[in-house]
Amino acid sequence: MDSKLIFGEDSDFIAHTYARFPVVFERGEGCTLYDAEGREYIDCASGIGVNIFGVCDTAWRDAVVEQLNKVQHVCNLYYSQPQVKLAELLCNRTGAKKVFFANSGAEANECAIKAARKYGNTRYGRNEIITLKDSFHGRTMATLSATGQDAFHKYYEPFLAGFRYADPTMDGVLKCYTDKTCAVMVECIQGESGVHVLDGDFLRELESFCRERDILLICDEVQCGNGRTGRMYAYQHFGIRPDIVTTAKGLGGGLPIGACMLFERCADIFSYGDHGSTFGGNPVACAGAVSIVERLTDDLFKEVQGKGAYLAAHIGRIRGVKGVSGLGLMIGIATERPAREIAAECLEKGLVVLTAHDRVRLLPPLTISKGEMDGALKILNEVIGK
Repeated sequence: MDSKLIFGEDSDFIAHTYARFPVVFERGEGCTLYDAEGREYIDCASGIGVNIFGVCDTAWRDAVVEQLNKVQHVCNLYYSQPQVKLAELLCNRTGAKKVFFANSGAEANECAIKAARKYGNTRYGRNEIITLKDSFHGRTMATLSATGQDAFHKYYEPFLAGFRYADPTMDGVLKCYTDKTCAVMVECIQGESGVHVLDGDFLRELESFCRERDILLICDEVQCGNGRTGRMYAYQHFGIRPDIVTTAKGLGGGLPIGACMLFERCADIFSYGDHGSTFGGNPVACAGAVSIVERLTDDLFKEVQGKGAYLAAHIGRIRGVKGVSGLGLMIGIATERPAREIAAECLEKGLVVLTAHDRVRLLPPLTISKGEMDGALKILNEVIGK
């Protein structure tokens, strides 16, 4: 395969919405990727946290192929066993009562926004949602409106009304709270703005605040969910119980799927026709997701926590690193040099990393080995510490 030909055809025929790095990945296995020229890379990006058991994960692939050999799509006018199985697993693992399946994290968040507004409007005439500054909830018009970053609020006015952006403190939330507030939406770890972990005391106080006023608490677990932080979902680190949890990315293991989980207070908020999706809950995507969730065990979570601590400790000692943030295998690295520059140099040396705002971001497969971590650390030291 000629990489330069692919670069040119991409430029000719694909909308220029991505600042791509100059590599064509052709195949892989586990935490190893190979480009079109056969060069090997350590994968510490996992498709932005998607391939949580690595590339070409055997159990996931077998589950997907088995379902493909039965039926690839039936639509939501009919029942589907993989969809029911996945919903049951998610409810049992979280305490949620109902699940709506979408195709992405943004769509899962759209569902959460609609659920919160129907809950507030039908009970109290409330329809405003507080989100946090530096949050990211997606790229649709509603989820962009919910996102608390000015950088994403260019060119697309007018945005959806009814969102207020608070500092991530109770004082910040109180300044935004009105008698129209129906929900507060948070990421316990703000991934896209630099892997910032919210304060646990703030989250617990926020939960009590919302509970006392019958305001829904929404946790966006699109990036930090599905074992990424060393728990099934990041909110579980903080001892809080949301009313709505959204997730995607690692849930699908490589196929598009999102889920909006509804807990007791709003479990039955939707009626027939209130919301829907042609492809949401696709049986092939759900079959793959079942194979993922069934393997997210307490033993694996302990491993993820240990691996994250190992990486964070060693990265923190690299010259040129100003700080390390995150939980488990969701790691942000503040550096003296520009993050994009570091990511490009790592790629040249055979390490795939991500950026998040002004930081380097690591989202490796949960199965990354010590040898692979040491290989990644060697390259990070060469690039950041030079």
